[in-house]
Amino acid sequence: MKILVAPLDWGLGHATRCVPVIREFLAQGAEVELAVVKANAGFFREVFPELRQRVAPGYNVVYPKYGFNMALWLLKNSAHLNAVMRYEHRYAEEMVERHGYDVLFSDNRFAFFSKKAYSVYMTHQRRIAFPPALVALEGIGIRWHRARMRNFDEVWVPDVETAPGYAGALSHLPAHGQQVTGGGRDSRGERASFGVGGAPAVRFVGPLSRFDAPCSGASRVAGSLNAHELPAGSLKAGSLNAGKYRVVAVISGVEPARTQFENRLRDILRDVPGEHLMILGKPQAPRRHWTEGNIEFVTHLPTGEFACAVRDADWVISRGGYSTVMDMAYLGAKCIFVPTPGQYEQVVLARDLATAGYAVNIPANRLSVESLLDAFKGNVALPRPQQAGVLENAVKDLFSRVGDKISRRR
Repeated sequence: MKILVAPLDWGLGHATRCVPVIREFLAQGAEVELAVVKANAGFFREVFPELRQRVAPGYNVVYPKYGFNMALWLLKNSAHLNAVMRYEHRYAEEMVERHGYDVLFSDNRFAFFSKKAYSVYMTHQRRIAFPPALVALEGIGIRWHRARMRNFDEVWVPDVETAPGYAGALSHLPAHGQQVTGGGRDSRGERASFGVGGAPAVRFVGPLSRFDAPCSGASRVAGSLNAHELPAGSLKAGSLNAGKYRVVAVISGVEPARTQFENRLRDILRDVPGEHLMILGKPQAPRRHWTEGNIEFVTHLPTGEFACAVRDADWVISRGGYSTVMDMAYLGAKCIFVPTPGQYEQVVLARDLATAGYAVNIPANRLSVESLLDAFKGNVALPRPQQAGVLENAVKDLFSRVGDKISRRR
């Protein structure tokens, strides 16, 4: 089984949540290659140094300085988006033709499918969230995304099947004409056809994190890490502070919002008592580590060191994209989420998680020393995922379907 995995390049979260999927593909004997862009190539070289990388087209999303709604961006920039998607689809077809992939696995790449390969699309955002002022357009967004998903053989949702899960209404959308399957159930018999053009089967594969326990098989495969096996104080062997941080700030996202967040937190944490760490989320840059007053900075951290820093911190501050939420849940972190202005998916996630008592939500325009100190009084915790075997079964079922398809062609 030969598979090409292609995560979207809107931030690093799509790449990180592909890690457990890639592990499981490898554990079940597949040959895996990666379609990467500059922004995520370094991360994948670190986690899967032995896997071949192929350069993929990028979406090149840049947010305006003062932020806006992501769904509105899709509408306003539809011409650009359609051009990228056409190029992306030609690229996917060419990759299959040249290299003979049996499966194309797309994490939110809207047009990364081929009629000559079994195509899987993964997204937690079956509903593209709109702010209240634009809620009348939400149906357009849902129909647009559903039309994109129809080009794939099946859709994977990285969440638990039972609502609200971790993504709430973003992933648990009653979709007319789509067959919903979940857990470890075999969905092969539930549809007459999984072929391109019909409504694809939708399968919940459980929350996905690079910090999940090792996948199937007795031995570990590349990129595996069980955060719960890391001993306390594991950072002492590395270059970071041997002690425990009061705040670990995880910087992520696309520009210019990423740098705005970094600069704002730098100013605030200087005046917050305690020792803090800022992880700048720049895996493509050379690793650098330095200290300014009570704040340590590092351009990026290897997976193990990142896990230890986050797990042992009193609090973690981050943007709160969905991949970050899943990572923090696996690591047992106490989280303060500061959604990217205008990125309404993050606004909805942070709001719903705060309402459930899972995390603290601070809107970006209210982020200050005072709001941070007030947040420290909160007693919050993300529930630990309990989904053993769900991804393993999904991959087994996928390989069975693809194997049957290959046998019929022969």
